[in-house]
Amino acid sequence: MDSRQDAHAAPVLNNAVPVRHPGRWISAIIIVGVLLAFLQSLFTNPNFRWDVVGTYILDTKVVQGVMWTLFLTFASMVLAIVLAILLAFMRQSDNPVFRWSSWTWVWFFRGTPVYTQLLFWGLATVLYPTIVLGIPFGPAAITWVTSDPTHGLIPAILGLGLNESAYLAEIFRAGLKSVDQGQHEAAEALGMTKGKIMRRIILPQAMRVIVPPTGNETIGMLKTTSLVLAVPFTLDLTFATNALANRIYLPIPLLIVAAFWYLLVTSLLMVGQHFIEAHYGKGVDNRVPATVNPAAAKASAAVAPSAEAEPDLKMDFPEEEAK
Repeated sequence: MDSRQDAHAAPVLNNAVPVRHPGRWISAIIIVGVLLAFLQSLFTNPNFRWDVVGTYILDTKVVQGVMWTLFLTFASMVLAIVLAILLAFMRQSDNPVFRWSSWTWVWFFRGTPVYTQLLFWGLATVLYPTIVLGIPFGPAAITWVTSDPTHGLIPAILGLGLNESAYLAEIFRAGLKSVDQGQHEAAEALGMTKGKIMRRIILPQAMRVIVPPTGNETIGMLKTTSLVLAVPFTLDLTFATNALANRIYLPIPLLIVAAFWYLLVTSLLMVGQHFIEAHYGKGVDNRVPATVNPAAAKASAAVAPSAEAEPDLKMDFPEEEAK
């Protein structure tokens, strides 16, 4: 056959066979089978006592426990964030006293269990029954008898907040260090003050790194509040459900009630974390487009020379003669 005819012949398409993935189907069948078996056991096993779960899911003591748990989480995280910001700045300070003080704080509160710290704060009035202010080894000017009128609320917040501040301090320090030093130097060259540099340049970029682990720590704090019985503080969700379970001798339904409320609050916190991450991820995350300031875009377009006004720098060379 002539080569010219071969060149104009219709191309022969290969019958491409898609890649088989039997492992996906096998794993899906196994997971669905296990899920169906679990759901069957969940709804057919009478020992779960779903009637008791429905009775106590909106019980007054349970709802009050949820409110106290949320208050403990919020108050402890506010205290931890304030202290963590201070500790992160101290860790990056040129003052060696500040640096070593911050490091010692983080070392102590990260190195001891939170349950042990809560026990110590609950026994603070035993360790220090009176606080005396005055000249050391001299006469006392003020004597204050310590007591806890909050029935464990303040010690619980202090124990949770101080422990959490050590972890958040390292998260904030990592976020601040993630911003390139050139950003700070460029802002200083423009004459910006240190406070404005931190507020307008460093923190907006560091928040993209700070927000995800801080959200995880907040969710962890929500569940860590179940340990405040060590203080003791007896109004949180875990203690409320345990008290009801001990009264009716049915622990499993009340554990399901507690798990339901923890899952509900955790889900709401995860939704809030998602939107905060999306806000600080603008311009970096390709799925979240950065907002455009119309006034700034108009001004930059007016300053930039148009493509038609640019001089033509292309030089004409004589074409090479064909050989």
